[in-house]
Amino acid sequence: MRNDQYFAREPESESRPAECGFTYRGNPLRFTTDAGVFSRGELDTGTRILLDALPDTLSGRILDLGCGWGPIGVSVQKTWPETEVWMADVNLRALEWSEKNAARNGVRVRCLESDGFSALEGEMFDAVITNPPIRAGKQVIYRMFADAREHLNPGGSLFLVIRKQQGAESCLRYLQPLYAGVEKLDRSGGFWVLQARK
Repeated sequence: MRNDQYFAREPESESRPAECGFTYRGNPLRFTTDAGVFSRGELDTGTRILLDALPDTLSGRILDLGCGWGPIGVSVQKTWPETEVWMADVNLRALEWSEKNAARNGVRVRCLESDGFSALEGEMFDAVITNPPIRAGKQVIYRMFADAREHLNPGGSLFLVIRKQQGAESCLRYLQPLYAGVEKLDRSGGFWVLQARK
């Protein structure tokens, strides 16, 4: 079996770049996507719903965890340019496109290779935003959610999107004892957007 999952460090699929674009809160954005990276050629529905559900203002240090080709981190930094945006992914091809897409859209971000929070020891954030790699399995993504709490400043939030049929309700139950408060920001298109406050 080829190592072709988007959460693999080095996808074996041949690179096949594809363009896509969308407008976020009045900012037209252009991206190059690729094979072996989540959602080649288009902004996936879950990420779009997550972006639309974010608060009217974000500030401080923001982590886009599992950034893929960069739609979340680039959109956030373009919309709230005073934020300090970090973008992390285990997939090296994804990180390469994230850096190029950030430059293309005129935003400054910090991209780094990290399997979950493994390369982020000691780093603290005001928000962690993620469309988690569901196909990596519940154990992997729940570890990400628990680790996020340890990397959030007091009052900081984890924002995530999860498909209802892929375990949104059990995810909500998992988060509730870990965080001071968990709320549903949106339920549309078969997805839930959750905000978990530290």
